[in-house]
Amino acid sequence: MICPFCRHDDSRVIDSRPVEDGTQIRRRRECPQCSQRFSTQEVALLNIIKRSGATEPFSREKVLVGVRKACQGRPVNEDDLVLLAQRVEEALRATGQAEIEAHEVGMAILAPLRELDEVAYLRYASVYRNFTSLEDFEGEIALLRALPSNAIDTSKSSTPSSASKKTESSAKS
Repeated sequence: MICPFCRHDDSRVIDSRPVEDGTQIRRRRECPQCSQRFSTQEVALLNIIKRSGATEPFSREKVLVGVRKACQGRPVNEDDLVLLAQRVEEALRATGQAEIEAHEVGMAILAPLRELDEVAYLRYASVYRNFTSLEDFEGEIALLRALPSNAIDTSKSSTPSSASKKTESSAKS
């Protein structure tokens, strides 16, 4: 790290501490040349690969914008949306990948959104799962009725028929 005072190209780390929700590290450094101390913050990058192939840094704000649209007119408060965006980011970082496809971000939003509001979930799912007919909506509604929100992992794409088979087999046992 370059010293901001004398521009020496090396520094020594004196102290390191996590910042915010653990996604950043604050480091206290000292320059061996001029003995001045300064602080730096390090952030683990999480890049999103867009459909075009371009990459951009992950943005919680973009998650919030998309979820707000799905929740428009629904009894959902802003604090719940911020918490949802944080949960999505934590889930994506937990994969250990530095680059994630944009489609995977959309799919990661589905499970926490379903827990928050099922109507907003249906709106959002219709876009990210590319619903093309009423049957797609009917199948998803059947899943919502058949399985409690904590019993299904919506980040995996499952068809309504395979999920109903799971429900039937669990009902038989």
